[in-house]
Amino acid sequence: MPTLTFEHVTKSFGPTKVIQEFNAEVRDREFLVLLGPSGCGKSTMLRMIAGLTDVTSGRILFDDKVVNDLEPRQRNIAFVFQSYALYPHMTVRANIAFPLVMDELKWWHRVPIVGGLARRAITKRPEVERKVTEAAEMLELTPLLERRPRDLSGGQRQRVAVARALVREPTVYLLDEPLSNLDAKLRGQMRAEISALHERVNKTFVYVTHDQVEAMTMGTRVIVLESGIIQQYGTPDDIYARPANTFVAQFIGSPSMNLIPLKRAGDGSFDLHGRRFEPPTDEAAVLLGVRPERVSVTGAGGPGIPARVLVVERLGAEIVVGFSFEMGEFTKPVGAKASRGLNYARLADDTGLQYGDVCAIQFEKDDILWYSGETGQLITVETH
Repeated sequence: MPTLTFEHVTKSFGPTKVIQEFNAEVRDREFLVLLGPSGCGKSTMLRMIAGLTDVTSGRILFDDKVVNDLEPRQRNIAFVFQSYALYPHMTVRANIAFPLVMDELKWWHRVPIVGGLARRAITKRPEVERKVTEAAEMLELTPLLERRPRDLSGGQRQRVAVARALVREPTVYLLDEPLSNLDAKLRGQMRAEISALHERVNKTFVYVTHDQVEAMTMGTRVIVLESGIIQQYGTPDDIYARPANTFVAQFIGSPSMNLIPLKRAGDGSFDLHGRRFEPPTDEAAVLLGVRPERVSVTGAGGPGIPARVLVVERLGAEIVVGFSFEMGEFTKPVGAKASRGLNYARLADDTGLQYGDVCAIQFEKDDILWYSGETGQLITVETH
């Protein structure tokens, strides 16, 4: 089973550069998630791994073997598409067996009648039946083997698509947003099933998604992409705890990290409504980053920085409070202004605060991350 290596990989469509200098190494048996917004190049990257899209420059290696010029079937990969791509006239059994059948077909099997007989004969071979049965049992599809795709739910169709990839016993599984067409309940169920499948087959998975929940719950490593550029590569915990820049900080987390702009005062410190900070930088402007769950909120007059409550979302298990440090004369914001420039706190208990109330905000020094006001990059403290 290979280690995937990307060396200076780029991809352009005419003058449009979709992937810019992609360098990464994916260890054997890793569950790698390519995460980013629509149009960032993650699906293009997956298609280059599969051989469905050519590499403009650079090299993709499986272990030490360059695969740039290999056909998709020579790379020993399995691809699960977003659209399921099931054959509507075939049973579930025939859909799952299809990759094994195609591997055995010869050129003379293209004759219509001969081809049909050959496909049925290959499907009934003991080794093919065994692999189909094992994949169906693993994904709880055994009672559905004689149905056709039109008789299946969305989650069942997705499991058939995964089973079809599973029977080939590839070295790498590639999954391109396979859960995006499912409702919230089915997505949660399929996330658990795909994670359990990764543990059982013990192979490398490369998974594309724009959903941060999928990335954080399923991946062992995550690459965050934006405009074809790697923004950060690390474990889900690392990316959440120490985002490398403001893009990652705002893309990961719901609500995302609070980024509060501060400017240097005359005495060299930074002031936030009476509370002074001294970030480890000589820059004139910085961004104070703090996760919403690290922010505490109390009523007016409590210890902390005064703020105005502008959003209260009661979600059952938690309360999300949106607040603003602007404390001028209160007028009800309208339209887009209602949520512009807000910061958020995620609380376990209801404070009883309502829209328009004055509150007090607190967070600890150790929970703060500092970002450059000019570049947006994380400001790190050098240790000796």
